[in-house]
Amino acid sequence: MKAIRVHEFGGPEVLKLEEVPDPQPGPGQVVVRVHAVGVNPVEAYIRTGTYAAKPNLPYTPGGDSGGVVLAVGPGVKRLKAGDRVYTTASLTGTYAEQALCDEAKVQRLPDHVSFEQGAAMGIPYGTAYRGLFQRAEAKPAETVLVHGASGGVGTAAVQLARAAGMVVIGTAGSEDGMKLVMEQGAHHALNHATEGYLDELMKLTEGRGVDVIIELLANKNLARDLTVLARKGRVAVIGNRGTIEINPRDAMSREADIRGVTLMNTSDAEYKEMHAALIAGLESGALHPVIGERIPLAEAARAHAEIMRASGARGKMVLVA
Repeated sequence: MKAIRVHEFGGPEVLKLEEVPDPQPGPGQVVVRVHAVGVNPVEAYIRTGTYAAKPNLPYTPGGDSGGVVLAVGPGVKRLKAGDRVYTTASLTGTYAEQALCDEAKVQRLPDHVSFEQGAAMGIPYGTAYRGLFQRAEAKPAETVLVHGASGGVGTAAVQLARAAGMVVIGTAGSEDGMKLVMEQGAHHALNHATEGYLDELMKLTEGRGVDVIIELLANKNLARDLTVLARKGRVAVIGNRGTIEINPRDAMSREADIRGVTLMNTSDAEYKEMHAALIAGLESGALHPVIGERIPLAEAARAHAEIMRASGARGKMVLVA
């Protein structure tokens, strides 16, 4: 089979398409024929060799994909060959035509959901769910600001928050992005490239502020986030690309919380809860991943170069295998 391999850490150019042996399932394992691969910023960070988790070289990136079960190993009971599935982690990497996975990290994909949409579930929807519900403890009737709502995680957060009965305000950096945010269920969309857009947020909330902020670029926004929180408000920090200075008094006066979010800390129980809810949302139609750019597997280097753009994301980038 063909797979992307990384033999040295570095820039996008280290992603090379090679021929490798087909994986074989062991006990409790599943081989998936990959049709689409989710591309996530964390994979670009890992590729540079500067991320906290550093895989042994050579390796194939990726954990998110949508595809069909090719084979199962001894002891696998939930899945069988031919099942449509999405994956959330892989033992061999998903930037490939086939991926070996533990059964627990493979979920059934409803028939009406495309493989590309399945590839958008693992990190984007898992992160959005964890940020909203497991970390920020968002509740129906609360008001949530999704700060950077037009990308893969942002659109997921908008859909999840709207389905849960929250008042949703999303930001994007263009008119097209704002239109996309509204199409995903936001009640209001603001242009975060416009001066004074947070003043508009305060008008929308009649000066009260928001209960929850899903923050996708904390190094730019966190200090101002703290000034538009309601009392007892929570900021769930999902994305960050540097340092920022904040005024702790803005948190103190509101008794506000800043809560970090990472999928790596998800317990087995939280994982089961998360994907039970996400699959139910797919089945009902409340969740419908937005696919942005589609790039051939062989052009993974281009995908990594584009995924690191600081703004302008529109939906989920996928590789097509």
